[in-house]
Amino acid sequence: MSKSTNKKSAAREWGDALIFAVVAASLIRWLLLEPFTIPTASMEKSLLVGDFLFVSKMHYGTRFPMTPLQVPLTHQKVWGSEIPSYSDAIQLPYYRLPGFSDVQRNDVVVFNYPVEFQYPTDLKTNYIKRAVGISGDIIEVRNGDAYVNNELAEKPSEMQYSYDVITNRPLTEDFFKDYEINPDSHLTFSDGSGYMVFATEEVMNRLESSPVVTSVTKRIEKNKGDSLIFPDGLALGWSRDNYGPLQIPAKDWTIQMTADNVLKYSSTILNYEGLENVEAKDGQLFIDGQKVESYTFKQNYYFMMGDNRHDSLDSRYWGFVPEDHIVGKAWFLWLSLDKHESMFSKIRWSRIFSGIN
Repeated sequence: MSKSTNKKSAAREWGDALIFAVVAASLIRWLLLEPFTIPTASMEKSLLVGDFLFVSKMHYGTRFPMTPLQVPLTHQKVWGSEIPSYSDAIQLPYYRLPGFSDVQRNDVVVFNYPVEFQYPTDLKTNYIKRAVGISGDIIEVRNGDAYVNNELAEKPSEMQYSYDVITNRPLTEDFFKDYEINPDSHLTFSDGSGYMVFATEEVMNRLESSPVVTSVTKRIEKNKGDSLIFPDGLALGWSRDNYGPLQIPAKDWTIQMTADNVLKYSSTILNYEGLENVEAKDGQLFIDGQKVESYTFKQNYYFMMGDNRHDSLDSRYWGFVPEDHIVGKAWFLWLSLDKHESMFSKIRWSRIFSGIN
């Protein structure tokens, strides 16, 4: 007895294959790994502009989508357009699957940029920084060096600082290239007397011994009271190089709402604790119109800093990163391209498939 079979057309087979690929890629991106590209120099030289890496969702636990109505494999906008790729008609509560570990001090972490309030939490722009301080830590910066719990923080091996380099003649790009300083890592002074250079201490020690260099000075912000510094650098007398001490909120940590704590923590309570009616006024905190004498935090927070310490917009400027903004752990590089090179020289072969520390 013969049975007739309906053979799929080529278009149907391609369509089915495409749907399967999109579903599979979406599941992998959500559950396991998500690709990420380093767009700025704030993490140099630990991570370089042009590094392509995978972010592990498994390490800290996969975060369930809070904005489920979204075009697959997009983030904020439909590819190549300004059309929103999502609808915020449905917003789900934060939930995360169990992970291998919590965020550890000095982990390189990808997270949603906290102060981008025009987007839902899980669709804010992805940033990458180092978790210098975790919940409960006391963070401080003294003359450009980070301290955690009153001890000098561990320094990444490739951490950069900013230096003023005075020279006795103009320097060429080939000169800087010999010291592995790319064109984006140095700026010429307007009077031509020297350069501002971003580099590691090791590189600067080598550069300082050059006969064309007359002096090298590490840049430290001397002015106190920077209005751009979180939470109120002007009132507290803090700058990016002399900051704190400031304790990082932890889940179930209760603080008394003194005028000092209102100054330091009211914006965090207002923006990230899921409360609808919060107001700070005259050194006092009001929730739903009622003055509160103490407050207990609902989630953990982290203090993120870039490894290019003097040239990084990080938690010193926009504050703590809430736990529900954590995307994943930067795991390993799969490609690295140098935009200043051409052809096969663009590929930084030594960085491919290297881990991230």
